[in-house]
Amino acid sequence: MGLALYRKYRPTTLDNVVGQSQITTALSQAIKSGKISHAYLFTGPRGTGKTSVARIFAHAINNFDYTVEDEYLDIIEIDAASNTSVDDIRELREKSIITPVKGKYKIYIIDEVHMLSKSAFNALLKTLEEPPAHVIFIMATTDAHKVPITISSRSQVYNFKLADPDTMLDFLTTVADKEKLKIDQDALKIITERGGGSFRDSLSLLDQISTLPKKPITASDVISALGLPDNQILDNLLTATKAGDFTKITTTLEQTLSSGIKIEVLIEELIKRILSNPDPRLITLLAKLSDIKPPFLEAKLTVALLGDTTNVTPQGIIAPPRPATPPTTPSPSDPPTTATANDTTFDWQDFLDTVKSQDTGIATMLKNFNYHLDGDSLHLYAPNSTNYKLLSSPKRQQFLAEITNLTIVIEPPDKKPAKKDPTLAKISAIMGDIQEVKNGEINPF
Repeated sequence: MGLALYRKYRPTTLDNVVGQSQITTALSQAIKSGKISHAYLFTGPRGTGKTSVARIFAHAINNFDYTVEDEYLDIIEIDAASNTSVDDIRELREKSIITPVKGKYKIYIIDEVHMLSKSAFNALLKTLEEPPAHVIFIMATTDAHKVPITISSRSQVYNFKLADPDTMLDFLTTVADKEKLKIDQDALKIITERGGGSFRDSLSLLDQISTLPKKPITASDVISALGLPDNQILDNLLTATKAGDFTKITTTLEQTLSSGIKIEVLIEELIKRILSNPDPRLITLLAKLSDIKPPFLEAKLTVALLGDTTNVTPQGIIAPPRPATPPTTPSPSDPPTTATANDTTFDWQDFLDTVKSQDTGIATMLKNFNYHLDGDSLHLYAPNSTNYKLLSSPKRQQFLAEITNLTIVIEPPDKKPAKKDPTLAKISAIMGDIQEVKNGEINPF
């Protein structure tokens, strides 16, 4: 079994570390001058080299030769995620007083130190306050804010940063050349973007892509292998959002997700696309995308994309806002305003405005629906399966029923209105011709 690239190209000296020169220079100078602290705290995102540098630094302090697989009794690695209790730290304290076996120092590397319990931190603090002269702690964490200030204030803190795209691209190009991997620069750029500045993540992606049979590997090969939406799909969605093109948004989204692209990946790529080419018209969308969390990711993404289209016609033309109508308070003697099939005062646009005043997302979806009044039932005909799924939930149907005092029936995309009424004809004139069909025995469920 071959060695994974992220392990094969893990640095073994401070000079080999890529992208953290400000840290490695300071640590090298500390070793040369002999000014070694009793505690260090390495912070930063995952895959930036915190643990690798901790190991290299620990070996360099004791003047040990370093290879990835070696083990020295004077260098003890502890995974705080699985050793969180106060008993674990107490055992560490008891053993720390034992003098080193071979090196000058006994060095404890505590990875993900933020995972320690409060009592464990308190026990560690006692050791940091009065450490044995031969003990050094090197702690690493991806969540520095979870480390108590009493710990960080007694440590030298070094902040690791994600690699910039140019540095990462040069690094991946060097690795590809050493591995004799034929891959286009455009393909490496995609891996660089997906790696997000993490060396480990980027090398893992390159390792995955290297198994593709086609050589040289192109950008389209990488997009397909990683299940990414291509730039044209992202541009289509964002352009449709800016134009308020309801139909194009829902159609493109449905086609994209049905092709096998994961909703989480699509959201992530949309965010990256907006950040790479900022547009004031997409700032609101960016905020909404960042807040999307499970469950119902598809529904939340659809509402986010349609969120700014409430003042847009079905053809994508911005419509002037309708003047606000002051609310009227009915007299107690007034009859109820329940709409029925024979109630010619029922107005589709007024219905949309009422819905919009309470839920703009549902109002936006309804703009592309057809409808038909049948007795005390209002049949709403979904333009596509995405809209059908979103609006057919009992909660949303109850919401619409309370507004209209009618029974709401959400019809699937393959079912058309049984007949046109005067108001539907007006909508048809805007949205295009709507064919009339006879009511069939179609079960919408």
